[in-house]
Amino acid sequence: MASEKPGQRDAYSLVLAAIDDGVYQPGDRLVEAELAEKFGVSRTPIREALQRLETQNLLTRDGRSLIVSSLDHNQMAELYVVRSELEGLAARLAAQHATTEEIRVLRELVEGDRALIDDPAAMSRNNKRFHRQLHWASHNRYLVQQLDLVYRSVALFATTSLAIEGRGQRALDEHDRIVAAIEARDGDAAHAALCDHLSVAYQARLKEEAMT
Repeated sequence: MASEKPGQRDAYSLVLAAIDDGVYQPGDRLVEAELAEKFGVSRTPIREALQRLETQNLLTRDGRSLIVSSLDHNQMAELYVVRSELEGLAARLAAQHATTEEIRVLRELVEGDRALIDDPAAMSRNNKRFHRQLHWASHNRYLVQQLDLVYRSVALFATTSLAIEGRGQRALDEHDRIVAAIEARDGDAAHAALCDHLSVAYQARLKEEAMT
């Protein structure tokens, strides 16, 4: 019996990653046949992947077609509330449980941002790695699972707030304070620094929204 190709098993991950990486933006139409050709898999796993993404509200039906969902003002507000609560907890737990090596990786990611200040796209990719590393450093698998769900919706932001003038340097400083608190094993300070970081990011998005 022929074994199933890895790509067929991973169709969901492939489409999700493409949305997360901005290959497909909110409002873009996803066509089953085109996706199958693009990723080199059969249409059946692509169809199943699209159905799964629709049930997770990452895709929206427009007539007979599926498009990448977008977040309205209220959905964005709700997402930041949940994200702040969960990531604040992750930062607190990371201060308690992160290994020396995990903290060193967080510090290296912050230092790496210094060379990316003028490249919002690259800084955005590094930002995702930073937050993912922080989630893992909490050493709480259930929290990480919930944050994975939250970050699927974060992928629906059409742009990165790091593209806003001055936001890159400020975000770097905020990340620096988060890591400093984790290094000091100060859970309360790590929680506060993370929540402040997301509050400022949310304010930046609100200002950007008001200008459009």
